[in-house]
Amino acid sequence: MSFFTFAWDWVTQAANWHGPGSIPHQVLAHLGYSGLSLLVAALIAIPLGIAIGHTGRGAVFVVNLANAWRAIPTLGLLILLAVLLGFSFVTWLVPLVVLAIPPILVNTYEGVAGVDRGVKDAALGAGMTGWQQVTRVEVPIAMPLILVGLRTAAIFMVATATIAAYIGLGGLGRYIVDGLASDQYGPVAGGALLVIILAVAVLALFAGLSRLIIPAGLRRQGRSE
Repeated sequence: MSFFTFAWDWVTQAANWHGPGSIPHQVLAHLGYSGLSLLVAALIAIPLGIAIGHTGRGAVFVVNLANAWRAIPTLGLLILLAVLLGFSFVTWLVPLVVLAIPPILVNTYEGVAGVDRGVKDAALGAGMTGWQQVTRVEVPIAMPLILVGLRTAAIFMVATATIAAYIGLGGLGRYIVDGLASDQYGPVAGGALLVIILAVAVLALFAGLSRLIIPAGLRRQGRSE
């Protein structure tokens, strides 16, 4: 039997859609882990990326640090925190936030720093304050790249939130971990298929957001970067 046959047979079983631990329940839990991690990472990385892009201070250090940060093994960090802190809220949140910060930070910085100097000078000549330049000129122009960073981080979160199951929590990783432990390929394949579907849904969501809030000219600019 193929991967998709195992996955489809398991996903279409009515018993998996009802009661505690059902597919809807675990999908919501998975989205909760992913969404909260993305929110925390965005609250840290977007303001920092804007500040660095606007001022240019610390750009090389922070960007290099963010790129090096990508090499931190998420599962290894989860296990380390579980050993140090036990199975707590922080144990799963920190590794996911660490994974999400670099793409958001780097894309936000590059988007703001890449705003044409002539545009910045025109905003300054129009009497805008530094805050007004950032909020009315630089961030709107940088928005395509900021969304690219958020989209990349969101996909990382959906794919990696499965690690929550390693410390006894729910989410779609629960099916994968339990299936491997019991030598049942159906839940493993089904859980993986649902993760893939969620990742595709995230891509569609950000494509819709891009069309909704970004003018066509800026969307083309974001694709050409």
